[in-house]
Amino acid sequence: MKIGIDASRAFLKNRTGIEEYCYQVVKYLRNELKNFEVVLYLRPNKSFFKCCDFSIPKKWKLRTINFPRLWTQVGLSLEMIRNPVDVLFVPAHTVPVIHPNNFLLKTINQLKKNKRKPKTIVVIHGLEYEFLPKAYSRWERFYMRQSIKKSCQWATNIVAVSGNTKKDLTRLYNIPRNKIKVIYEGIGNVLLEKKNNKTTKISKDLEIIIKKHKYILFVGRIEERKNIFGIIKSFEILKTKHNIPHKLILAGGFGYGYTKIIDQIENSKIKNDIFLTGYISQNKKVYLLRKSDLFLFPSFYEGFGLPVLESQKMGVPIVASDKSSIPEVVGRYMKPFLVNPNNPEEIARVSLKIINDKKTRNDIIKLGYKNIERFSWDGCARNIANIIKND
Repeated sequence: MKIGIDASRAFLKNRTGIEEYCYQVVKYLRNELKNFEVVLYLRPNKSFFKCCDFSIPKKWKLRTINFPRLWTQVGLSLEMIRNPVDVLFVPAHTVPVIHPNNFLLKTINQLKKNKRKPKTIVVIHGLEYEFLPKAYSRWERFYMRQSIKKSCQWATNIVAVSGNTKKDLTRLYNIPRNKIKVIYEGIGNVLLEKKNNKTTKISKDLEIIIKKHKYILFVGRIEERKNIFGIIKSFEILKTKHNIPHKLILAGGFGYGYTKIIDQIENSKIKNDIFLTGYISQNKKVYLLRKSDLFLFPSFYEGFGLPVLESQKMGVPIVASDKSSIPEVVGRYMKPFLVNPNNPEEIARVSLKIINDKKTRNDIIKLGYKNIERFSWDGCARNIANIIKND
């Protein structure tokens, strides 16, 4: 059996959520598929050798597809015609129009008398654009809706990263439930290994905050759908009404609508207590997490919500949204500490209780440690490999 994996997002220098998922899945699939012929499809750059910290099995190959534009729909489609595979695994949303179970390739297989049933597997990470249309440009909404709908129709198997995402796919796009399997993302030992990293370099201003002040942390893209407005408003309540000594660190790259967020910070009475880091590496993220007093994640919508698991792994108490997949991911015992993202007063109230009540804080940390036992990249990759290998 010949297996193709779209690894175009896995080996980027500055990985965010979906890119990190792709990287970890490819990394952990090595053990599950080491005896199979596997081709990793890459974009035309040299990032693989700079960003990859693992070796690939002897039977695996790298294939660079030289299409700077329309990489998936033209470049990967042509590769499927020239060098067809039995199984194509796409870990991020978009299936090429020519894929193993496409009519054209099915016909070619029949002519070659290949009896193996072709298979296309796609991972869907969430339908945020359907629930928060104002947080995306018109083109982004159109492209994502069409590409994900078509990908779900073309795929023989769909992996949803949460039960909530599966529910959204069946309700909004009428995808049959039996076509979708829920496989959670993982949380690996890499965080613990990097926890003790002493060489992490950060800016002088940020180092001063970390060393001299307590702080509340958010990690994620700085954009409207992450509810940065609500985080800032709740922090203003905590500072002005309750006089907490903390700073607020907003860590992440800038996304759609970020200029409005910058304006909100500039117009805030406590703007000197709010710090934007820009994009941060995995090392810096872990460094910030392990020194933070509280992690805020009252996002309006998440397909999964990996940052909350990372916080739990690092022993950081969280205040998170009660919407979308978050309650499913953080664990049922965390329900009292989940908040309505549209209510800054509620976010502030729950945050204050955790900051001031040591027993509540310790209880949340213990619940977090227990919850993360449900998630691993090993388990994620094993379940995906079972779909790949089984007819």
